[in-house]
Amino acid sequence: MATSVECCSTQLIDGDGSFNVTGIEQLIKEVKLNECGLSYAVVSIMGPQSSGKSTLLNHLFHTNFREMDAFKGRSQTTKGIWMAKCNGIEPCTLVMDLEGTDGRERGEDDTAFEKQSALFALAVSDIVLINMWCHDIGREQAANKPLLKTVFQVMMRLFCPRKTTLMFVIRDKTRTPLENLEPVLREDIQKIWDSVPKPDAHKETPLSEFFHVEVVALSSYEEKEELFKEQVSILRQRFFHSIAPGGLAGDRRGVVPASGFSFSAQEIWKVIKENKDLDLPAHKVMVATVRCEEIANEKYNSFTECESWCQLEEASRSDLVSGFGKKLNSLLHTSLTKYDSEATFFDEGVRSSKRKQLEEKLLQLAQPAHQAILGHLRSGTLEKFKEAFEKALNGGEKFSVAARNCTESYMALFDEGYQDAFVELANWDSSKVREKLRRDIDAHVASVQAAKLAELTSSYEVRVKEALYGPVESLFDGANNETWLSIRNLLRCETESAVRGLSSALSGFDLDENARGKMITGLEDYAKGVIETKAREEAGRVVVRMKDRFSNLFAYDADSIPRVWTGKEDIRFITKTARAECLKLLSVMATIRLDDTADNIEKILFTALLDPSSSAAATKSNKAGDPLASSTWDQIPPSRTMITPVQCKTLWRQFMTETEYSEANRRSNNWLPPPWAIVALLILGFNEFMTVLRNPLYLGLIFVGYLVIKAAWVQLDIPGQFRYGILAGLLSISTKLIPTIMNILRKLSEPAPVATTGANNPPRHLTAATKALENGSTRSSTASSGNKTEYSGHNKEQ
Repeated sequence: MATSVECCSTQLIDGDGSFNVTGIEQLIKEVKLNECGLSYAVVSIMGPQSSGKSTLLNHLFHTNFREMDAFKGRSQTTKGIWMAKCNGIEPCTLVMDLEGTDGRERGEDDTAFEKQSALFALAVSDIVLINMWCHDIGREQAANKPLLKTVFQVMMRLFCPRKTTLMFVIRDKTRTPLENLEPVLREDIQKIWDSVPKPDAHKETPLSEFFHVEVVALSSYEEKEELFKEQVSILRQRFFHSIAPGGLAGDRRGVVPASGFSFSAQEIWKVIKENKDLDLPAHKVMVATVRCEEIANEKYNSFTECESWCQLEEASRSDLVSGFGKKLNSLLHTSLTKYDSEATFFDEGVRSSKRKQLEEKLLQLAQPAHQAILGHLRSGTLEKFKEAFEKALNGGEKFSVAARNCTESYMALFDEGYQDAFVELANWDSSKVREKLRRDIDAHVASVQAAKLAELTSSYEVRVKEALYGPVESLFDGANNETWLSIRNLLRCETESAVRGLSSALSGFDLDENARGKMITGLEDYAKGVIETKAREEAGRVVVRMKDRFSNLFAYDADSIPRVWTGKEDIRFITKTARAECLKLLSVMATIRLDDTADNIEKILFTALLDPSSSAAATKSNKAGDPLASSTWDQIPPSRTMITPVQCKTLWRQFMTETEYSEANRRSNNWLPPPWAIVALLILGFNEFMTVLRNPLYLGLIFVGYLVIKAAWVQLDIPGQFRYGILAGLLSISTKLIPTIMNILRKLSEPAPVATTGANNPPRHLTAATKALENGSTRSSTASSGNKTEYSGHNKEQ
């Protein structure tokens, strides 16, 4: 299996039938067959042993096959099949020198290798030279007949034989003209073709369907060497461009691309050695499948190792890559173009299938990078949208307008970015990424809108609360028959104002009528809730308010001037009037009256609590008993009730107990003694009075004592301490008396300031005492000017 590097030849198959894989790969590499595509030809020669086949090939194609040495005798020279490149012939042509037939070395019965090599030559060759002696033409048992039978018999084992050119080379031509020899030879060939058993599909198939027959004659090499060489030189010219239309193999078919020739030859020989029928079309597909898959894997591996792809993939993981689509598309196109260039001559169906698989693998490899780019594009677009949206809102743009404009603008920006990342070769759908971005944008808009609406609602709720809390408290402080009417008017006015403001603010939001109505209704309900909450809060302090109102009405007249008790006042009438006002306050605080519905709670309370005689008579005549012995008011739902009838009765009893002291105190509090006592004091105390007048020191001490006592009276608020009962007043005074006196004495003992005391700056001890006296004479009053009249009117109604 030695290889001749100089002439580019190698033994393809040895005498034992072993295929020389290394040899053919080396030969193909040296002659650069893989670069030829379909532009190459294969020529083989067969014929009897020692018929000058190798000599003919060496002269015809300038090869150096081993030739027989005539001086050593006629014996087998070529063993197996040899292959070499034809020198100086275009396109690239490979020639195979087959072992001679009918050799004594293999014996008469060992024809297996002859048939195998003949079938191999027919399967891989475009042109088959059949070397034969001129004197054998016309003989029935000459050497050419068994050879032709062998050729035609093995031809039937090809499922769909390729169109092969059979060139019969007549050696040692005699004087008989070729024109006379050729018809005889063709007739013999036809007879052999007709006599060979054929499959049903080819019984009527003419010889020309499978073979293109050519006949040439050459003179004897030994006797007429120069003429032989001249004829061979002429014949050599026919092998130039032999595969072109009109050439020796111009109508060939089923050609295997050059890059698959080695693998094809190996597989064909393997099938022939296993004595199987050779299905050339299936073999062609098989060769194309293997080679195209090898090419595809090679291009895939080259793509994965490509530095440009590695850099692009690495960059796509961290950030958006400008021009990603064009860069990736260029890399994919380059890889597929290289595949097409190398696989272009293989079976179209197989080539296209493997190309599609390669394309799918490449796209599958590249898709994660593309998805990463789309992810960066989506997140970047979303962040830019958030910034622009916030900026638009801060700039005073309406919410719905800002949301719509920013959404349209940044969805268009995403589309623009996607076009930059678009890969033409891939049919990737970006709709899901786009929909995800749209959902994210809508979700952000919705969250911002919810926050803005919550903030807006909260601000108006605060406004409503501030607008209602103070006035409602003031109205309850001076509660009368018009209190709830005033509260309703206040509620309606403030609610309408807030609703107008809220509606105007909501016009900038893209809200449907249902959502808008819910928000407005919620604000209205909140305003009512503020009123109800404040009302219940004030109802919890109703007793304190009643006592404050009673004290103010008892201590001040209708003109809010402090009463001067001379002993002539009708204390009973004043007390009843004050209690009537307090009871009216209780009736106002009993229920929530936000709807304009009349009730008789005030009448029930006046009847049951302020006029016991009429209440007792009513109780006797009414079988139902005490009207306040109930936990609900008539026709008043529990949700509107703040103080139940039973609670009203309990609170009134507590109020009466805690205000009895004031009335008793005023009845017994006559600061001036009787006239006879005053006369007695003047007569009996005349001497003491004169002593005081004669000694001014006593007068100063008395004056200072008076100031101290008056200051202590004011600071301790002696009348106020007994407002809630005698025991409570005594306990309170006992705990505050000593600290108050010590404080007064400390202030009196403090030295006067250094600054000169003018007319407008009295001494410090006098100023402190005077301020204490002034504090005791200042009080607030909320009594109405018509207390006495209203009470009189109420008594008349009863």
